Amino acid sequence: MDSQELQRLKNKYDIVGNDPGLNRAIETAVAVAPTDLTVLITGESGVGKENIPQIIHQHSRRRTGRYLAVNCGAIPEGTINAELFGHEKGAFTGAIGERKGYFEEADGGTLFLDEIGELPKETQALLLRVLQNGEYIKVGSSKVEKTDVRVIAATNVNLAYAVATGKFREDLYYRLTGIQILMPALRDREKDDIYLLFRKFSTDFAEKYGLCKVSLTHEAITALTSYRWPGNIRQLKNVAQTVTALESKPLTSGPERVEIGPETLLSYIPRESGALVTSGPESSGSMSDDDRQRIISAIYVLKQEVDRLRGIVESLQKQPPKAEAPRLIEARREDRQQPDEAAPEEAGDEPMSIRKANDDLIEKCLAKHGGKVKPAAAELGISERTIYRKLAEKKNGK
Repeated sequence: MDSQELQRLKNKYDIVGNDPGLNRAIETAVAVAPTDLTVLITGESGVGKENIPQIIHQHSRRRTGRYLAVNCGAIPEGTINAELFGHEKGAFTGAIGERKGYFEEADGGTLFLDEIGELPKETQALLLRVLQNGEYIKVGSSKVEKTDVRVIAATNVNLAYAVATGKFREDLYYRLTGIQILMPALRDREKDDIYLLFRKFSTDFAEKYGLCKVSLTHEAITALTSYRWPGNIRQLKNVAQTVTALESKPLTSGPERVEIGPETLLSYIPRESGALVTSGPESSGSMSDDDRQRIISAIYVLKQEVDRLRGIVESLQKQPPKAEAPRLIEARREDRQQPDEAAPEEAGDEPMSIRKANDDLIEKCLAKHGGKVKPAAAELGISERTIYRKLAEKKNGK
């Protein structure tokens, strides 16, 4: 594959970076796409494994068929067989009708099974049968069904170790590992990739919300690229969006660009000692990507409102000469008649600030983790020293 075709693919699937390991993964995906070989994508959580099966599907003869992505780790053990293979009416409590499973829905297409290492042993046996001869049986039925599906799997755990410890079937392991594609961890990629990703996530967020762009000083870039990023691209995206939401300014009232130094940047990044890399699944209690996005968006909206109210208060504090006092009173009356403007009498009331929103979020996360600072900091994507500082301020009544 030439460099132009490779870059075209990256642009199409929103892939950023020029690391050789990343390029090799994309090229392997394109090379195996025309076949029906089962592919296993490996790599830590948050490295972007979900892009590879889409590339394979779009470059295969199945491109006109359905592409379905299933997170095996998110489906309860008691219902996963019915989700994958379907069920008959009355097969179990709540089965009020017949339901097609993912293997039936994806017939003639591609099925991406993410977090395949989390499958129960019973389901592993059923999956092996489908991979061997395309046969499966719906829950509550005795009829053998046939399907023609290309299976692509992904995992962030060491399946060889899972086999050795009896948690994963050895025969299924060998069936899945015919073609393996490794997605490199962010810390193993070229340092330029880290900065390119940060710039993309920050710029996209700024454009979405009408903010000025964020640029990093040379020292800040060094700090950014020196961090290990245990949460990989997912963690980097969260940090980039949070920094942009809280440090940038609206384009209408600020400069076109805000420069961030290393101290400011590092205040949004947890210390490495509190950011552990594990080979197991993510904690079920961790905050989802959607939750993080909602929080970041809410903080940004709150910041806009606080800035607007601050502007109103500052304008009112600029008292005119006494001769103009009657005109000011009349202007205030007119302001009260405008439903979309804050009443001046209420301008003295302290609005909810970003600091209070952050404090509330930290308190809730600490309560969730039983007061433990390290897991709370890791989940929120901030440093432990930030939480300790907030606790000290609260204790001193600040």
